[in-house]
Amino acid sequence: MTTDEAVADATTPPRAGLRERKKQRTRSALVRAALELFTRQGYERTTVDEIAEAVEVSQRTFFRYFANKEEVAFATQESAECHFFTALCGRPAGEAPLAALRGAVLDAWGNIGEAIEQLVPPELHMRMYRVIESTPSLLAVHLRRTAEMEERLAREIARREGLDVDADPRPRLLVAMFGGVIRVAGKLWTEGEEDSVVTLRDLTAFHLDYVGPTLAEKWDK
Repeated sequence: MTTDEAVADATTPPRAGLRERKKQRTRSALVRAALELFTRQGYERTTVDEIAEAVEVSQRTFFRYFANKEEVAFATQESAECHFFTALCGRPAGEAPLAALRGAVLDAWGNIGEAIEQLVPPELHMRMYRVIESTPSLLAVHLRRTAEMEERLAREIARREGLDVDADPRPRLLVAMFGGVIRVAGKLWTEGEEDSVVTLRDLTAFHLDYVGPTLAEKWDK
């Protein structure tokens, strides 16, 4: 290998890494700008052009990262959901279904918090949650996304337990109950004065501890 080839070989990975970091910074900037605009002037009144202009990029650049406004509005939620589902898939095989869900959501909060903070400040995430709850078009999307995630969770619980999710109602019933706890905890979090992810984690744990012992036990087929 010549000296020039050695130098090129040594410098290629850093260049690729720099490009990836630049893309991540641009994406994060777009998310933050979008959420700032949504929370300040409303989702419906904010345009893609305004978001792109706030980051000093073109509309074309925006669409390289997001298909539309809806996608960027749910960017932080998407990140949190991915971390949670990954955590559930990694839970011990012999763990009871409710314990697996509880352990996954509580253990994932560290990564979820970091993932959110890499995109936006927690208080902005909280303000955006309120915008979603108060904007009919976004609330409809939120409910659809929640239903889709609950179905994924139910199917994963059924897989772990060796059950047919369409024949045994327990996975969907458990996930529906779990989703209700998450929604109650989220509502209390947005209404409270503490906006840290730790506070939301503690609220979730507190309400999950009220779940009845029957659901908490290991299932028999």
